[in-house]
Amino acid sequence: MRFMVIVKATPESEAGEMPSEELLAAMGQYNEELVKAGVMQAGEGLHPSSRGARVRFSGSQRSVVDGPFAETKELIAGFWLWEVASLAECIDWVKRCPNPMPGDSEIEIRQIFAAEDFGEAFTPELREQEERLRAQMNKN
Repeated sequence: MRFMVIVKATPESEAGEMPSEELLAAMGQYNEELVKAGVMQAGEGLHPSSRGARVRFSGSQRSVVDGPFAETKELIAGFWLWEVASLAECIDWVKRCPNPMPGDSEIEIRQIFAAEDFGEAFTPELREQEERLRAQMNKN
């Protein structure tokens, strides 16, 4: 099972405060454990929302809203992509994580859809297209 493990933003991360050397070292060691265990597929920190944008969709119309965005508790400061056997295993790994922020913080866990989750709507043609696109991404 694949999961996106989401580090929620804090007022400090949204202000652009960088992690300390100690936190960077602790997170580096933790990431090394994840990689050695074959769990981590990707992981990155994100710049504050002030350096981002949102694109809103309404029918065929598109509008762009520049950051920053007001609701810090709804924002993401970073993420990992993990492959583990279950939600319980994912939770166990998250519990071992150093606190990713200087103060209180929260990490959200969301399972990533797999092809079989879409049932019959994911036709053989669509599956073939998906496989072709994944192969191309892996090449790039």
